[in-house]
Amino acid sequence: MCGICGWVDFERDLRGARETAQAMTDTMACRGPDDQGLWLAQHAAIGHRRLAIIDLAGGRQPMVAADEGREPAVLAYSGEVYNFLELRSELSARGHRFRTHSDTEVLLRAYLEWGQDVAEHLNGMFAFAVWDARTEELFLIRDRMGIKPLYYYPTPHGVLFGSEPKAILANPLARRVLDAEGLCELLAFVKTPEHAVFQGMYEVRPGQIVRVDREGIRKRRYWRLESYEHPDDVDSTVKNVRGLLDDIMSRQLISDVPLCTLLSGGLDSSMVTALAAKDLREQSLGTVRSFAVDFAGYAENFHPDLTRSTPDTPYVHALAEHVGSDHTDIVLDSAELMDPSVRAEVLRARDLPMGIGDMDSSLYLLFKAIRGHSTVALSGESADEVFGGYRWFHDREAVEADTFPWLVGGFEDHTGAEQLLRDDLARSIDLERYRAERYRQALDEVPRLPGETGHERRMREVSYLHLTRFVQILLDRKDRMSMRVGLEVRVPFCDHRLVEYVFNAPWAYKTYDGREKSLLRGASADLLPESILRRVKSPYPATQDPSYDRVLRERAGALLRDGDSPAARLIDWDKVRAIVEGPVGVSGASPIRASLERFLQLDTWLREYQVELAV
Repeated sequence: MCGICGWVDFERDLRGARETAQAMTDTMACRGPDDQGLWLAQHAAIGHRRLAIIDLAGGRQPMVAADEGREPAVLAYSGEVYNFLELRSELSARGHRFRTHSDTEVLLRAYLEWGQDVAEHLNGMFAFAVWDARTEELFLIRDRMGIKPLYYYPTPHGVLFGSEPKAILANPLARRVLDAEGLCELLAFVKTPEHAVFQGMYEVRPGQIVRVDREGIRKRRYWRLESYEHPDDVDSTVKNVRGLLDDIMSRQLISDVPLCTLLSGGLDSSMVTALAAKDLREQSLGTVRSFAVDFAGYAENFHPDLTRSTPDTPYVHALAEHVGSDHTDIVLDSAELMDPSVRAEVLRARDLPMGIGDMDSSLYLLFKAIRGHSTVALSGESADEVFGGYRWFHDREAVEADTFPWLVGGFEDHTGAEQLLRDDLARSIDLERYRAERYRQALDEVPRLPGETGHERRMREVSYLHLTRFVQILLDRKDRMSMRVGLEVRVPFCDHRLVEYVFNAPWAYKTYDGREKSLLRGASADLLPESILRRVKSPYPATQDPSYDRVLRERAGALLRDGDSPAARLIDWDKVRAIVEGPVGVSGASPIRASLERFLQLDTWLREYQVELAV
């Protein structure tokens, strides 16, 4: 896992731009604390920061292909290719010779063999840039599900690119402008493909190739979800899901550094931990380590809310005991969650004020603690999108709503700052219109199955919305918080083979036992204790400590008194004051908390990033 960046300019000699290229590379230090590299040519500068996972000595980057004294291609790569051993064998049979044992060299030789079609041969999570010196072309390629990020910023004579916006913003050619559309994207909670919020900046879409040459920028999709008739009955589908997960886990447990799992006591993370424990035991590789986040006094003082009926800790401990994991609880308190330095790190990790408050801070602190023990963690993220786990999948009102279901059935609490906008600005940007347009755009993409009607047709749409929009919100969060501390997080449920297979299983199969995630529950029945198999879905926890809400109000009140906030151009001070001076109410995740969190983040972001407002 690493950070990549670069600069291509067909009208400038970039060999004299080392200082700027190095500044771009330095912004990726958190993503790659183990090593760095910079490669310069007349029209291309490629930077890399490395987190060493496989072949610690031989995987340095940018990696140059040296054939008979020529340098035909240069690669900067972030991620993991899980089928690199099979590819290495195939490429060796085709005449390629390898100097290292790294997956990086396999990827570089694979590009030389297949060109830009290389992505179709890969299984993994990846974002990489290849500069082809033979044709003076740059290729930016991202994995099918968008697990690893990759951004670009067209310039008059080329392009800037990076794993995160901060790498691009380190170049003076990139402007830091927020326009009306960018503000809508910040607030809408829909994650539009290719949209990067900053004016003029774009994100490489999952499953996309961006090609840059003297003629300009061209884009091509090498993968997208397709619909087909599901060939199997329920029992065979459950069996095939389990077979896929067994294969996926065996691939994703490969590592030359310490590895662990993230455990919440839910079905998804418990399945990942149980499979990891089983694989390691069968290979005589020892006991799996597992980690969970908890809050001081949370389990003892827990009170159910609309989305969380049970605390995680009892289920975490039950699973850890059941599989014999070497388990650690990371227990946090409100002082840590509200620590200004922690909140600053969260914002710098995201580069945008799009966080979800204490749930970002706690995830960051969890990953920071884990990094003291492990370099790689396996997560149950994305199982809800793949198998239909969120409660709004099963809420008739949310499913039938003419909008993104999560905006009706659960995550409306996190839309936040839009409630505080100045009335004239709110009318001007018309956020509801923006959401409606993005929703129609997403529906137009859905691959239809001939003859499919009614509820099955609608649930295919709902699944597509989650697998192409909602999942990106959570994958971005996971990537930014983990890579800020140099931790690689793998997401087995995002394997494209599993995603394609389950996407095309009938909705009736996904609920065949009358519950959510039926296929996953069936596939894990022999591995998990009954208590976890029966547990109702519970989202990532939010602190319920009333002192957290009080500190939020105090800090918002201090900004009101400051009188010099750049957020004043966007936010109605009277609306903020009404919240600050209003009753505290029930603590925990709420629209009020979300509004204050976004307000504070927005103010800090505008100040620190020196954003120019064009709204």
